[in-house]
Amino acid sequence: MAEGASFLKAVELRLLRCSLFHPPSPPPPVAHPLIESLVDSIEQGRYADVLCSSEATQLLVGFADSWEFDESTEGASWFYDEVERSIDRFLRRDSEAWLQVLNDGGGDDSDVEFRYALVMCLGVAALLAFTQQNVTGPVGNYSPFPVLIRGKDWPVNGETQWDVWAQNQLTSIGCGLLGKFSLLQFGCKYIIYAKILLSKLWDLSKAGMDTGIIGCRTTSWWLCRLTLLQQRILDELSSSLYGLLKIFRDETLLHFGKSENIMDYWGSMSCNEEASMITSMAYLEAAILEYKYGRVDNSRSYLDSAEKACGLHLFLTGALGFRTTHQVDAKAQMILISETDHQNQGSGSPIDSSQAQVNGHASDNNGDPNTNGHHDCSDILRRPRLVENDKDDQVSNVSRNVALTAMQQAVVLAQCLHLKRRSREDELSRWEMAPYIEAIDAQQQSCFTIRNFCDLLRIGWESTRSRTKQRALLMMDKVVEGVKADSPVVAKRIQFSYGVYVPAIPALRKEYGEILVSCGLIGEALKIFEDLELWDNLIYCYRLLDKKAAAVDLINARLLVMPTEPKLWCSLGDVTNNDAYYEKALEVSDNKSVRAKRSLARSAYNRKDYETSKILWEAAMAQNSFYPEGWFALGFAALKAGDYEKALDGFTQTVLFDPDNGDAWNNIACLHLKKKKTKEAFIAFKEALKFKRNRWELWANYSKVAFDIGNIGQALEAIKKVLELHGNKGIDVELLDKIMEKIEEKSAQPVVTSDEDSTPENSREIDFLVGMIGNILQLAIRGGGSEGLWGLYARWHKIKGDLLMCKEALLKQIRSYQGSDMWHDAERFKLFAHASLQLCQVCMEIALSTGNRSELAWAERHLSNTIKQAVDFSGTDEYRDLKNCLDKVQNQ
Repeated sequence: MAEGASFLKAVELRLLRCSLFHPPSPPPPVAHPLIESLVDSIEQGRYADVLCSSEATQLLVGFADSWEFDESTEGASWFYDEVERSIDRFLRRDSEAWLQVLNDGGGDDSDVEFRYALVMCLGVAALLAFTQQNVTGPVGNYSPFPVLIRGKDWPVNGETQWDVWAQNQLTSIGCGLLGKFSLLQFGCKYIIYAKILLSKLWDLSKAGMDTGIIGCRTTSWWLCRLTLLQQRILDELSSSLYGLLKIFRDETLLHFGKSENIMDYWGSMSCNEEASMITSMAYLEAAILEYKYGRVDNSRSYLDSAEKACGLHLFLTGALGFRTTHQVDAKAQMILISETDHQNQGSGSPIDSSQAQVNGHASDNNGDPNTNGHHDCSDILRRPRLVENDKDDQVSNVSRNVALTAMQQAVVLAQCLHLKRRSREDELSRWEMAPYIEAIDAQQQSCFTIRNFCDLLRIGWESTRSRTKQRALLMMDKVVEGVKADSPVVAKRIQFSYGVYVPAIPALRKEYGEILVSCGLIGEALKIFEDLELWDNLIYCYRLLDKKAAAVDLINARLLVMPTEPKLWCSLGDVTNNDAYYEKALEVSDNKSVRAKRSLARSAYNRKDYETSKILWEAAMAQNSFYPEGWFALGFAALKAGDYEKALDGFTQTVLFDPDNGDAWNNIACLHLKKKKTKEAFIAFKEALKFKRNRWELWANYSKVAFDIGNIGQALEAIKKVLELHGNKGIDVELLDKIMEKIEEKSAQPVVTSDEDSTPENSREIDFLVGMIGNILQLAIRGGGSEGLWGLYARWHKIKGDLLMCKEALLKQIRSYQGSDMWHDAERFKLFAHASLQLCQVCMEIALSTGNRSELAWAERHLSNTIKQAVDFSGTDEYRDLKNCLDKVQNQ
């Protein structure tokens, strides 16, 4: 059994190497001639030979030769169900063909390993064939069907119906395909076939079938790659696929997350350098997965692990250099310094050297940063020309000190993905990516896929700059043409294709079309979008050309050919603004079109039918939850409909996907306020203000909540911010009055001192709060004080012990109240009376402390005049209080 296990492990290792590199040493031998031929074909990129192997097909799906094919979608479903059952029987040693193999002398000890290896070879070949056709290129000459069936001629109608079934299988999770994929009549069927093979192998291994097997650990890794590839060809993120990806990722890292585990598993078939590369690749692919789903922290963590595993150390620094051909003075340039555990001076590691190729793709420059190669339409250098030792004639390129291996180059470029995701898309973030792109551009050797990815990152950066946009367009044209070219061969292109985030060919062409639009070449872009069946982009272009009717005619023409395509009906609904077409999309998709549900939900919201909008958004998000805008819209619809619990759920889900959404945090805070949960509201407002710092309404609400939970300092900070943003109009005098009362209470409390420090413990807090509120009041009064502000200002001076300034503030408050209408307004008279009483009380305190009776005389005159004029309010308590105060002043 040990020999059989080694046989299966050798197959696993050789298949995994196909996606990484071709080692210079001979591959581990495989005992069985059929498996050896299949693995050899995969290593050479001849995937069609593997899938068309008559012996392998007879063993797995021998029933197909006698199958009566039904050209309907039901027939496709029945056929693939039978394929799955046949594979299951084969793995469980139930098939007649396999029994014949045993009768011909196959040993029972190696039976299990052979069957698992055969299924793995076919599954990997189908996956790599799909990758070649739709990601790396060039498009090969493959059969329309992944299973070899003798004597079967596929009619056009039959292909179309089976295509519909295959496409429905990929989009049944609620997402559509991102454009038309290469040779669609077989493309979807190939990835489905690979998924059936690898999933069945993984299921049986997990279920404990044939417990003598130690191998098949790489199955979860291939399934992770397949599932992520399926996500990459879809137009939206899928929550169900992410759930599967996490399972496969965790199992992959469990087996391959440490070099020791790899050496224990493959033993002498591998080496330490290879084990480190495999570990680094496992973490790198995990980082790309998390990047795709916007999990920034997880992506960063896996990226750090990948960097450590491949022995790479990166840091940014600055140096003087020239960025343009005509630049006279050197300016500071940001550059990337790469260091490795084993410095590779001028050559790659032994593992990588055999698969590296000379820098000769879209970025042709022969290693000279002063030339732009074939793209000399810009005076901006591709890499800065650096000055060394302050001498203009001594230059160095960005990564002059080390030649990076392909694995290390992939890790460097992955840093750009993290930089793009962690911050908003702007000019600064693009310049932060520049040193990483330029570092790989400086490498003399890179494999095809890594070079392509580097070029695409540069194109994305330079297409946003007017001085380099034309060069970016030329580069993109060459990248697209390079995917179609015959050189390099398929086996070279597949290497590292899962370790970099290269878009699928339709997505690549879509990006090309968008660059053409940005350059004003709308006619050329129209051809690309129509060929890819990207109707939304097509409609956008026609609108730019003011040809909306042409877009409607084109969609109607396509509907005659594809009447059951929900995306077409939705696009027609978008361009005509007619809900009937969205309802038709739901009908033809058997109520599975998430896009139609979202469009109907938005339409219902615009009609103010909030309850219907909420129900439709719930249905859409239940089908595919990876849509942050949908959760926000659900929360708003539920809020308008009065369903506060559902609204809170919607906004909470929004911030889980997009923690930078300040509006969602604000809505969460307001909903918590409605539920009287002030602590939760305080936290949510604090998060909202990180992203909406210029919204004075947010600061005003935050100040109230901060006061409610007893955080007076934060409340005062928020009030000051309101004053800065909105002036006195945003000042909440009532809240300031409550804060002043709290400060007065704290000031009146007995002083508490500690044994170690004679300074009162509460004195520092009181001084801090008094200083803050005084600063706020002074700023507010400079902007034009109101009656309430002058009263608060007077109370603040009294706390400070400045009775003269307190008197001045109270005088201004009283004068603010005075007017012809005061003697006919009971409420205004009450406020005036309270201010007068406070003023007279201050006058008596001043007279008592200084002995100056002029203050008493002034208070007596003021009270006498007030009482005379307030005869209309003689029955009020305030009038009686004024008379009592007059008596008290006269008796002083």
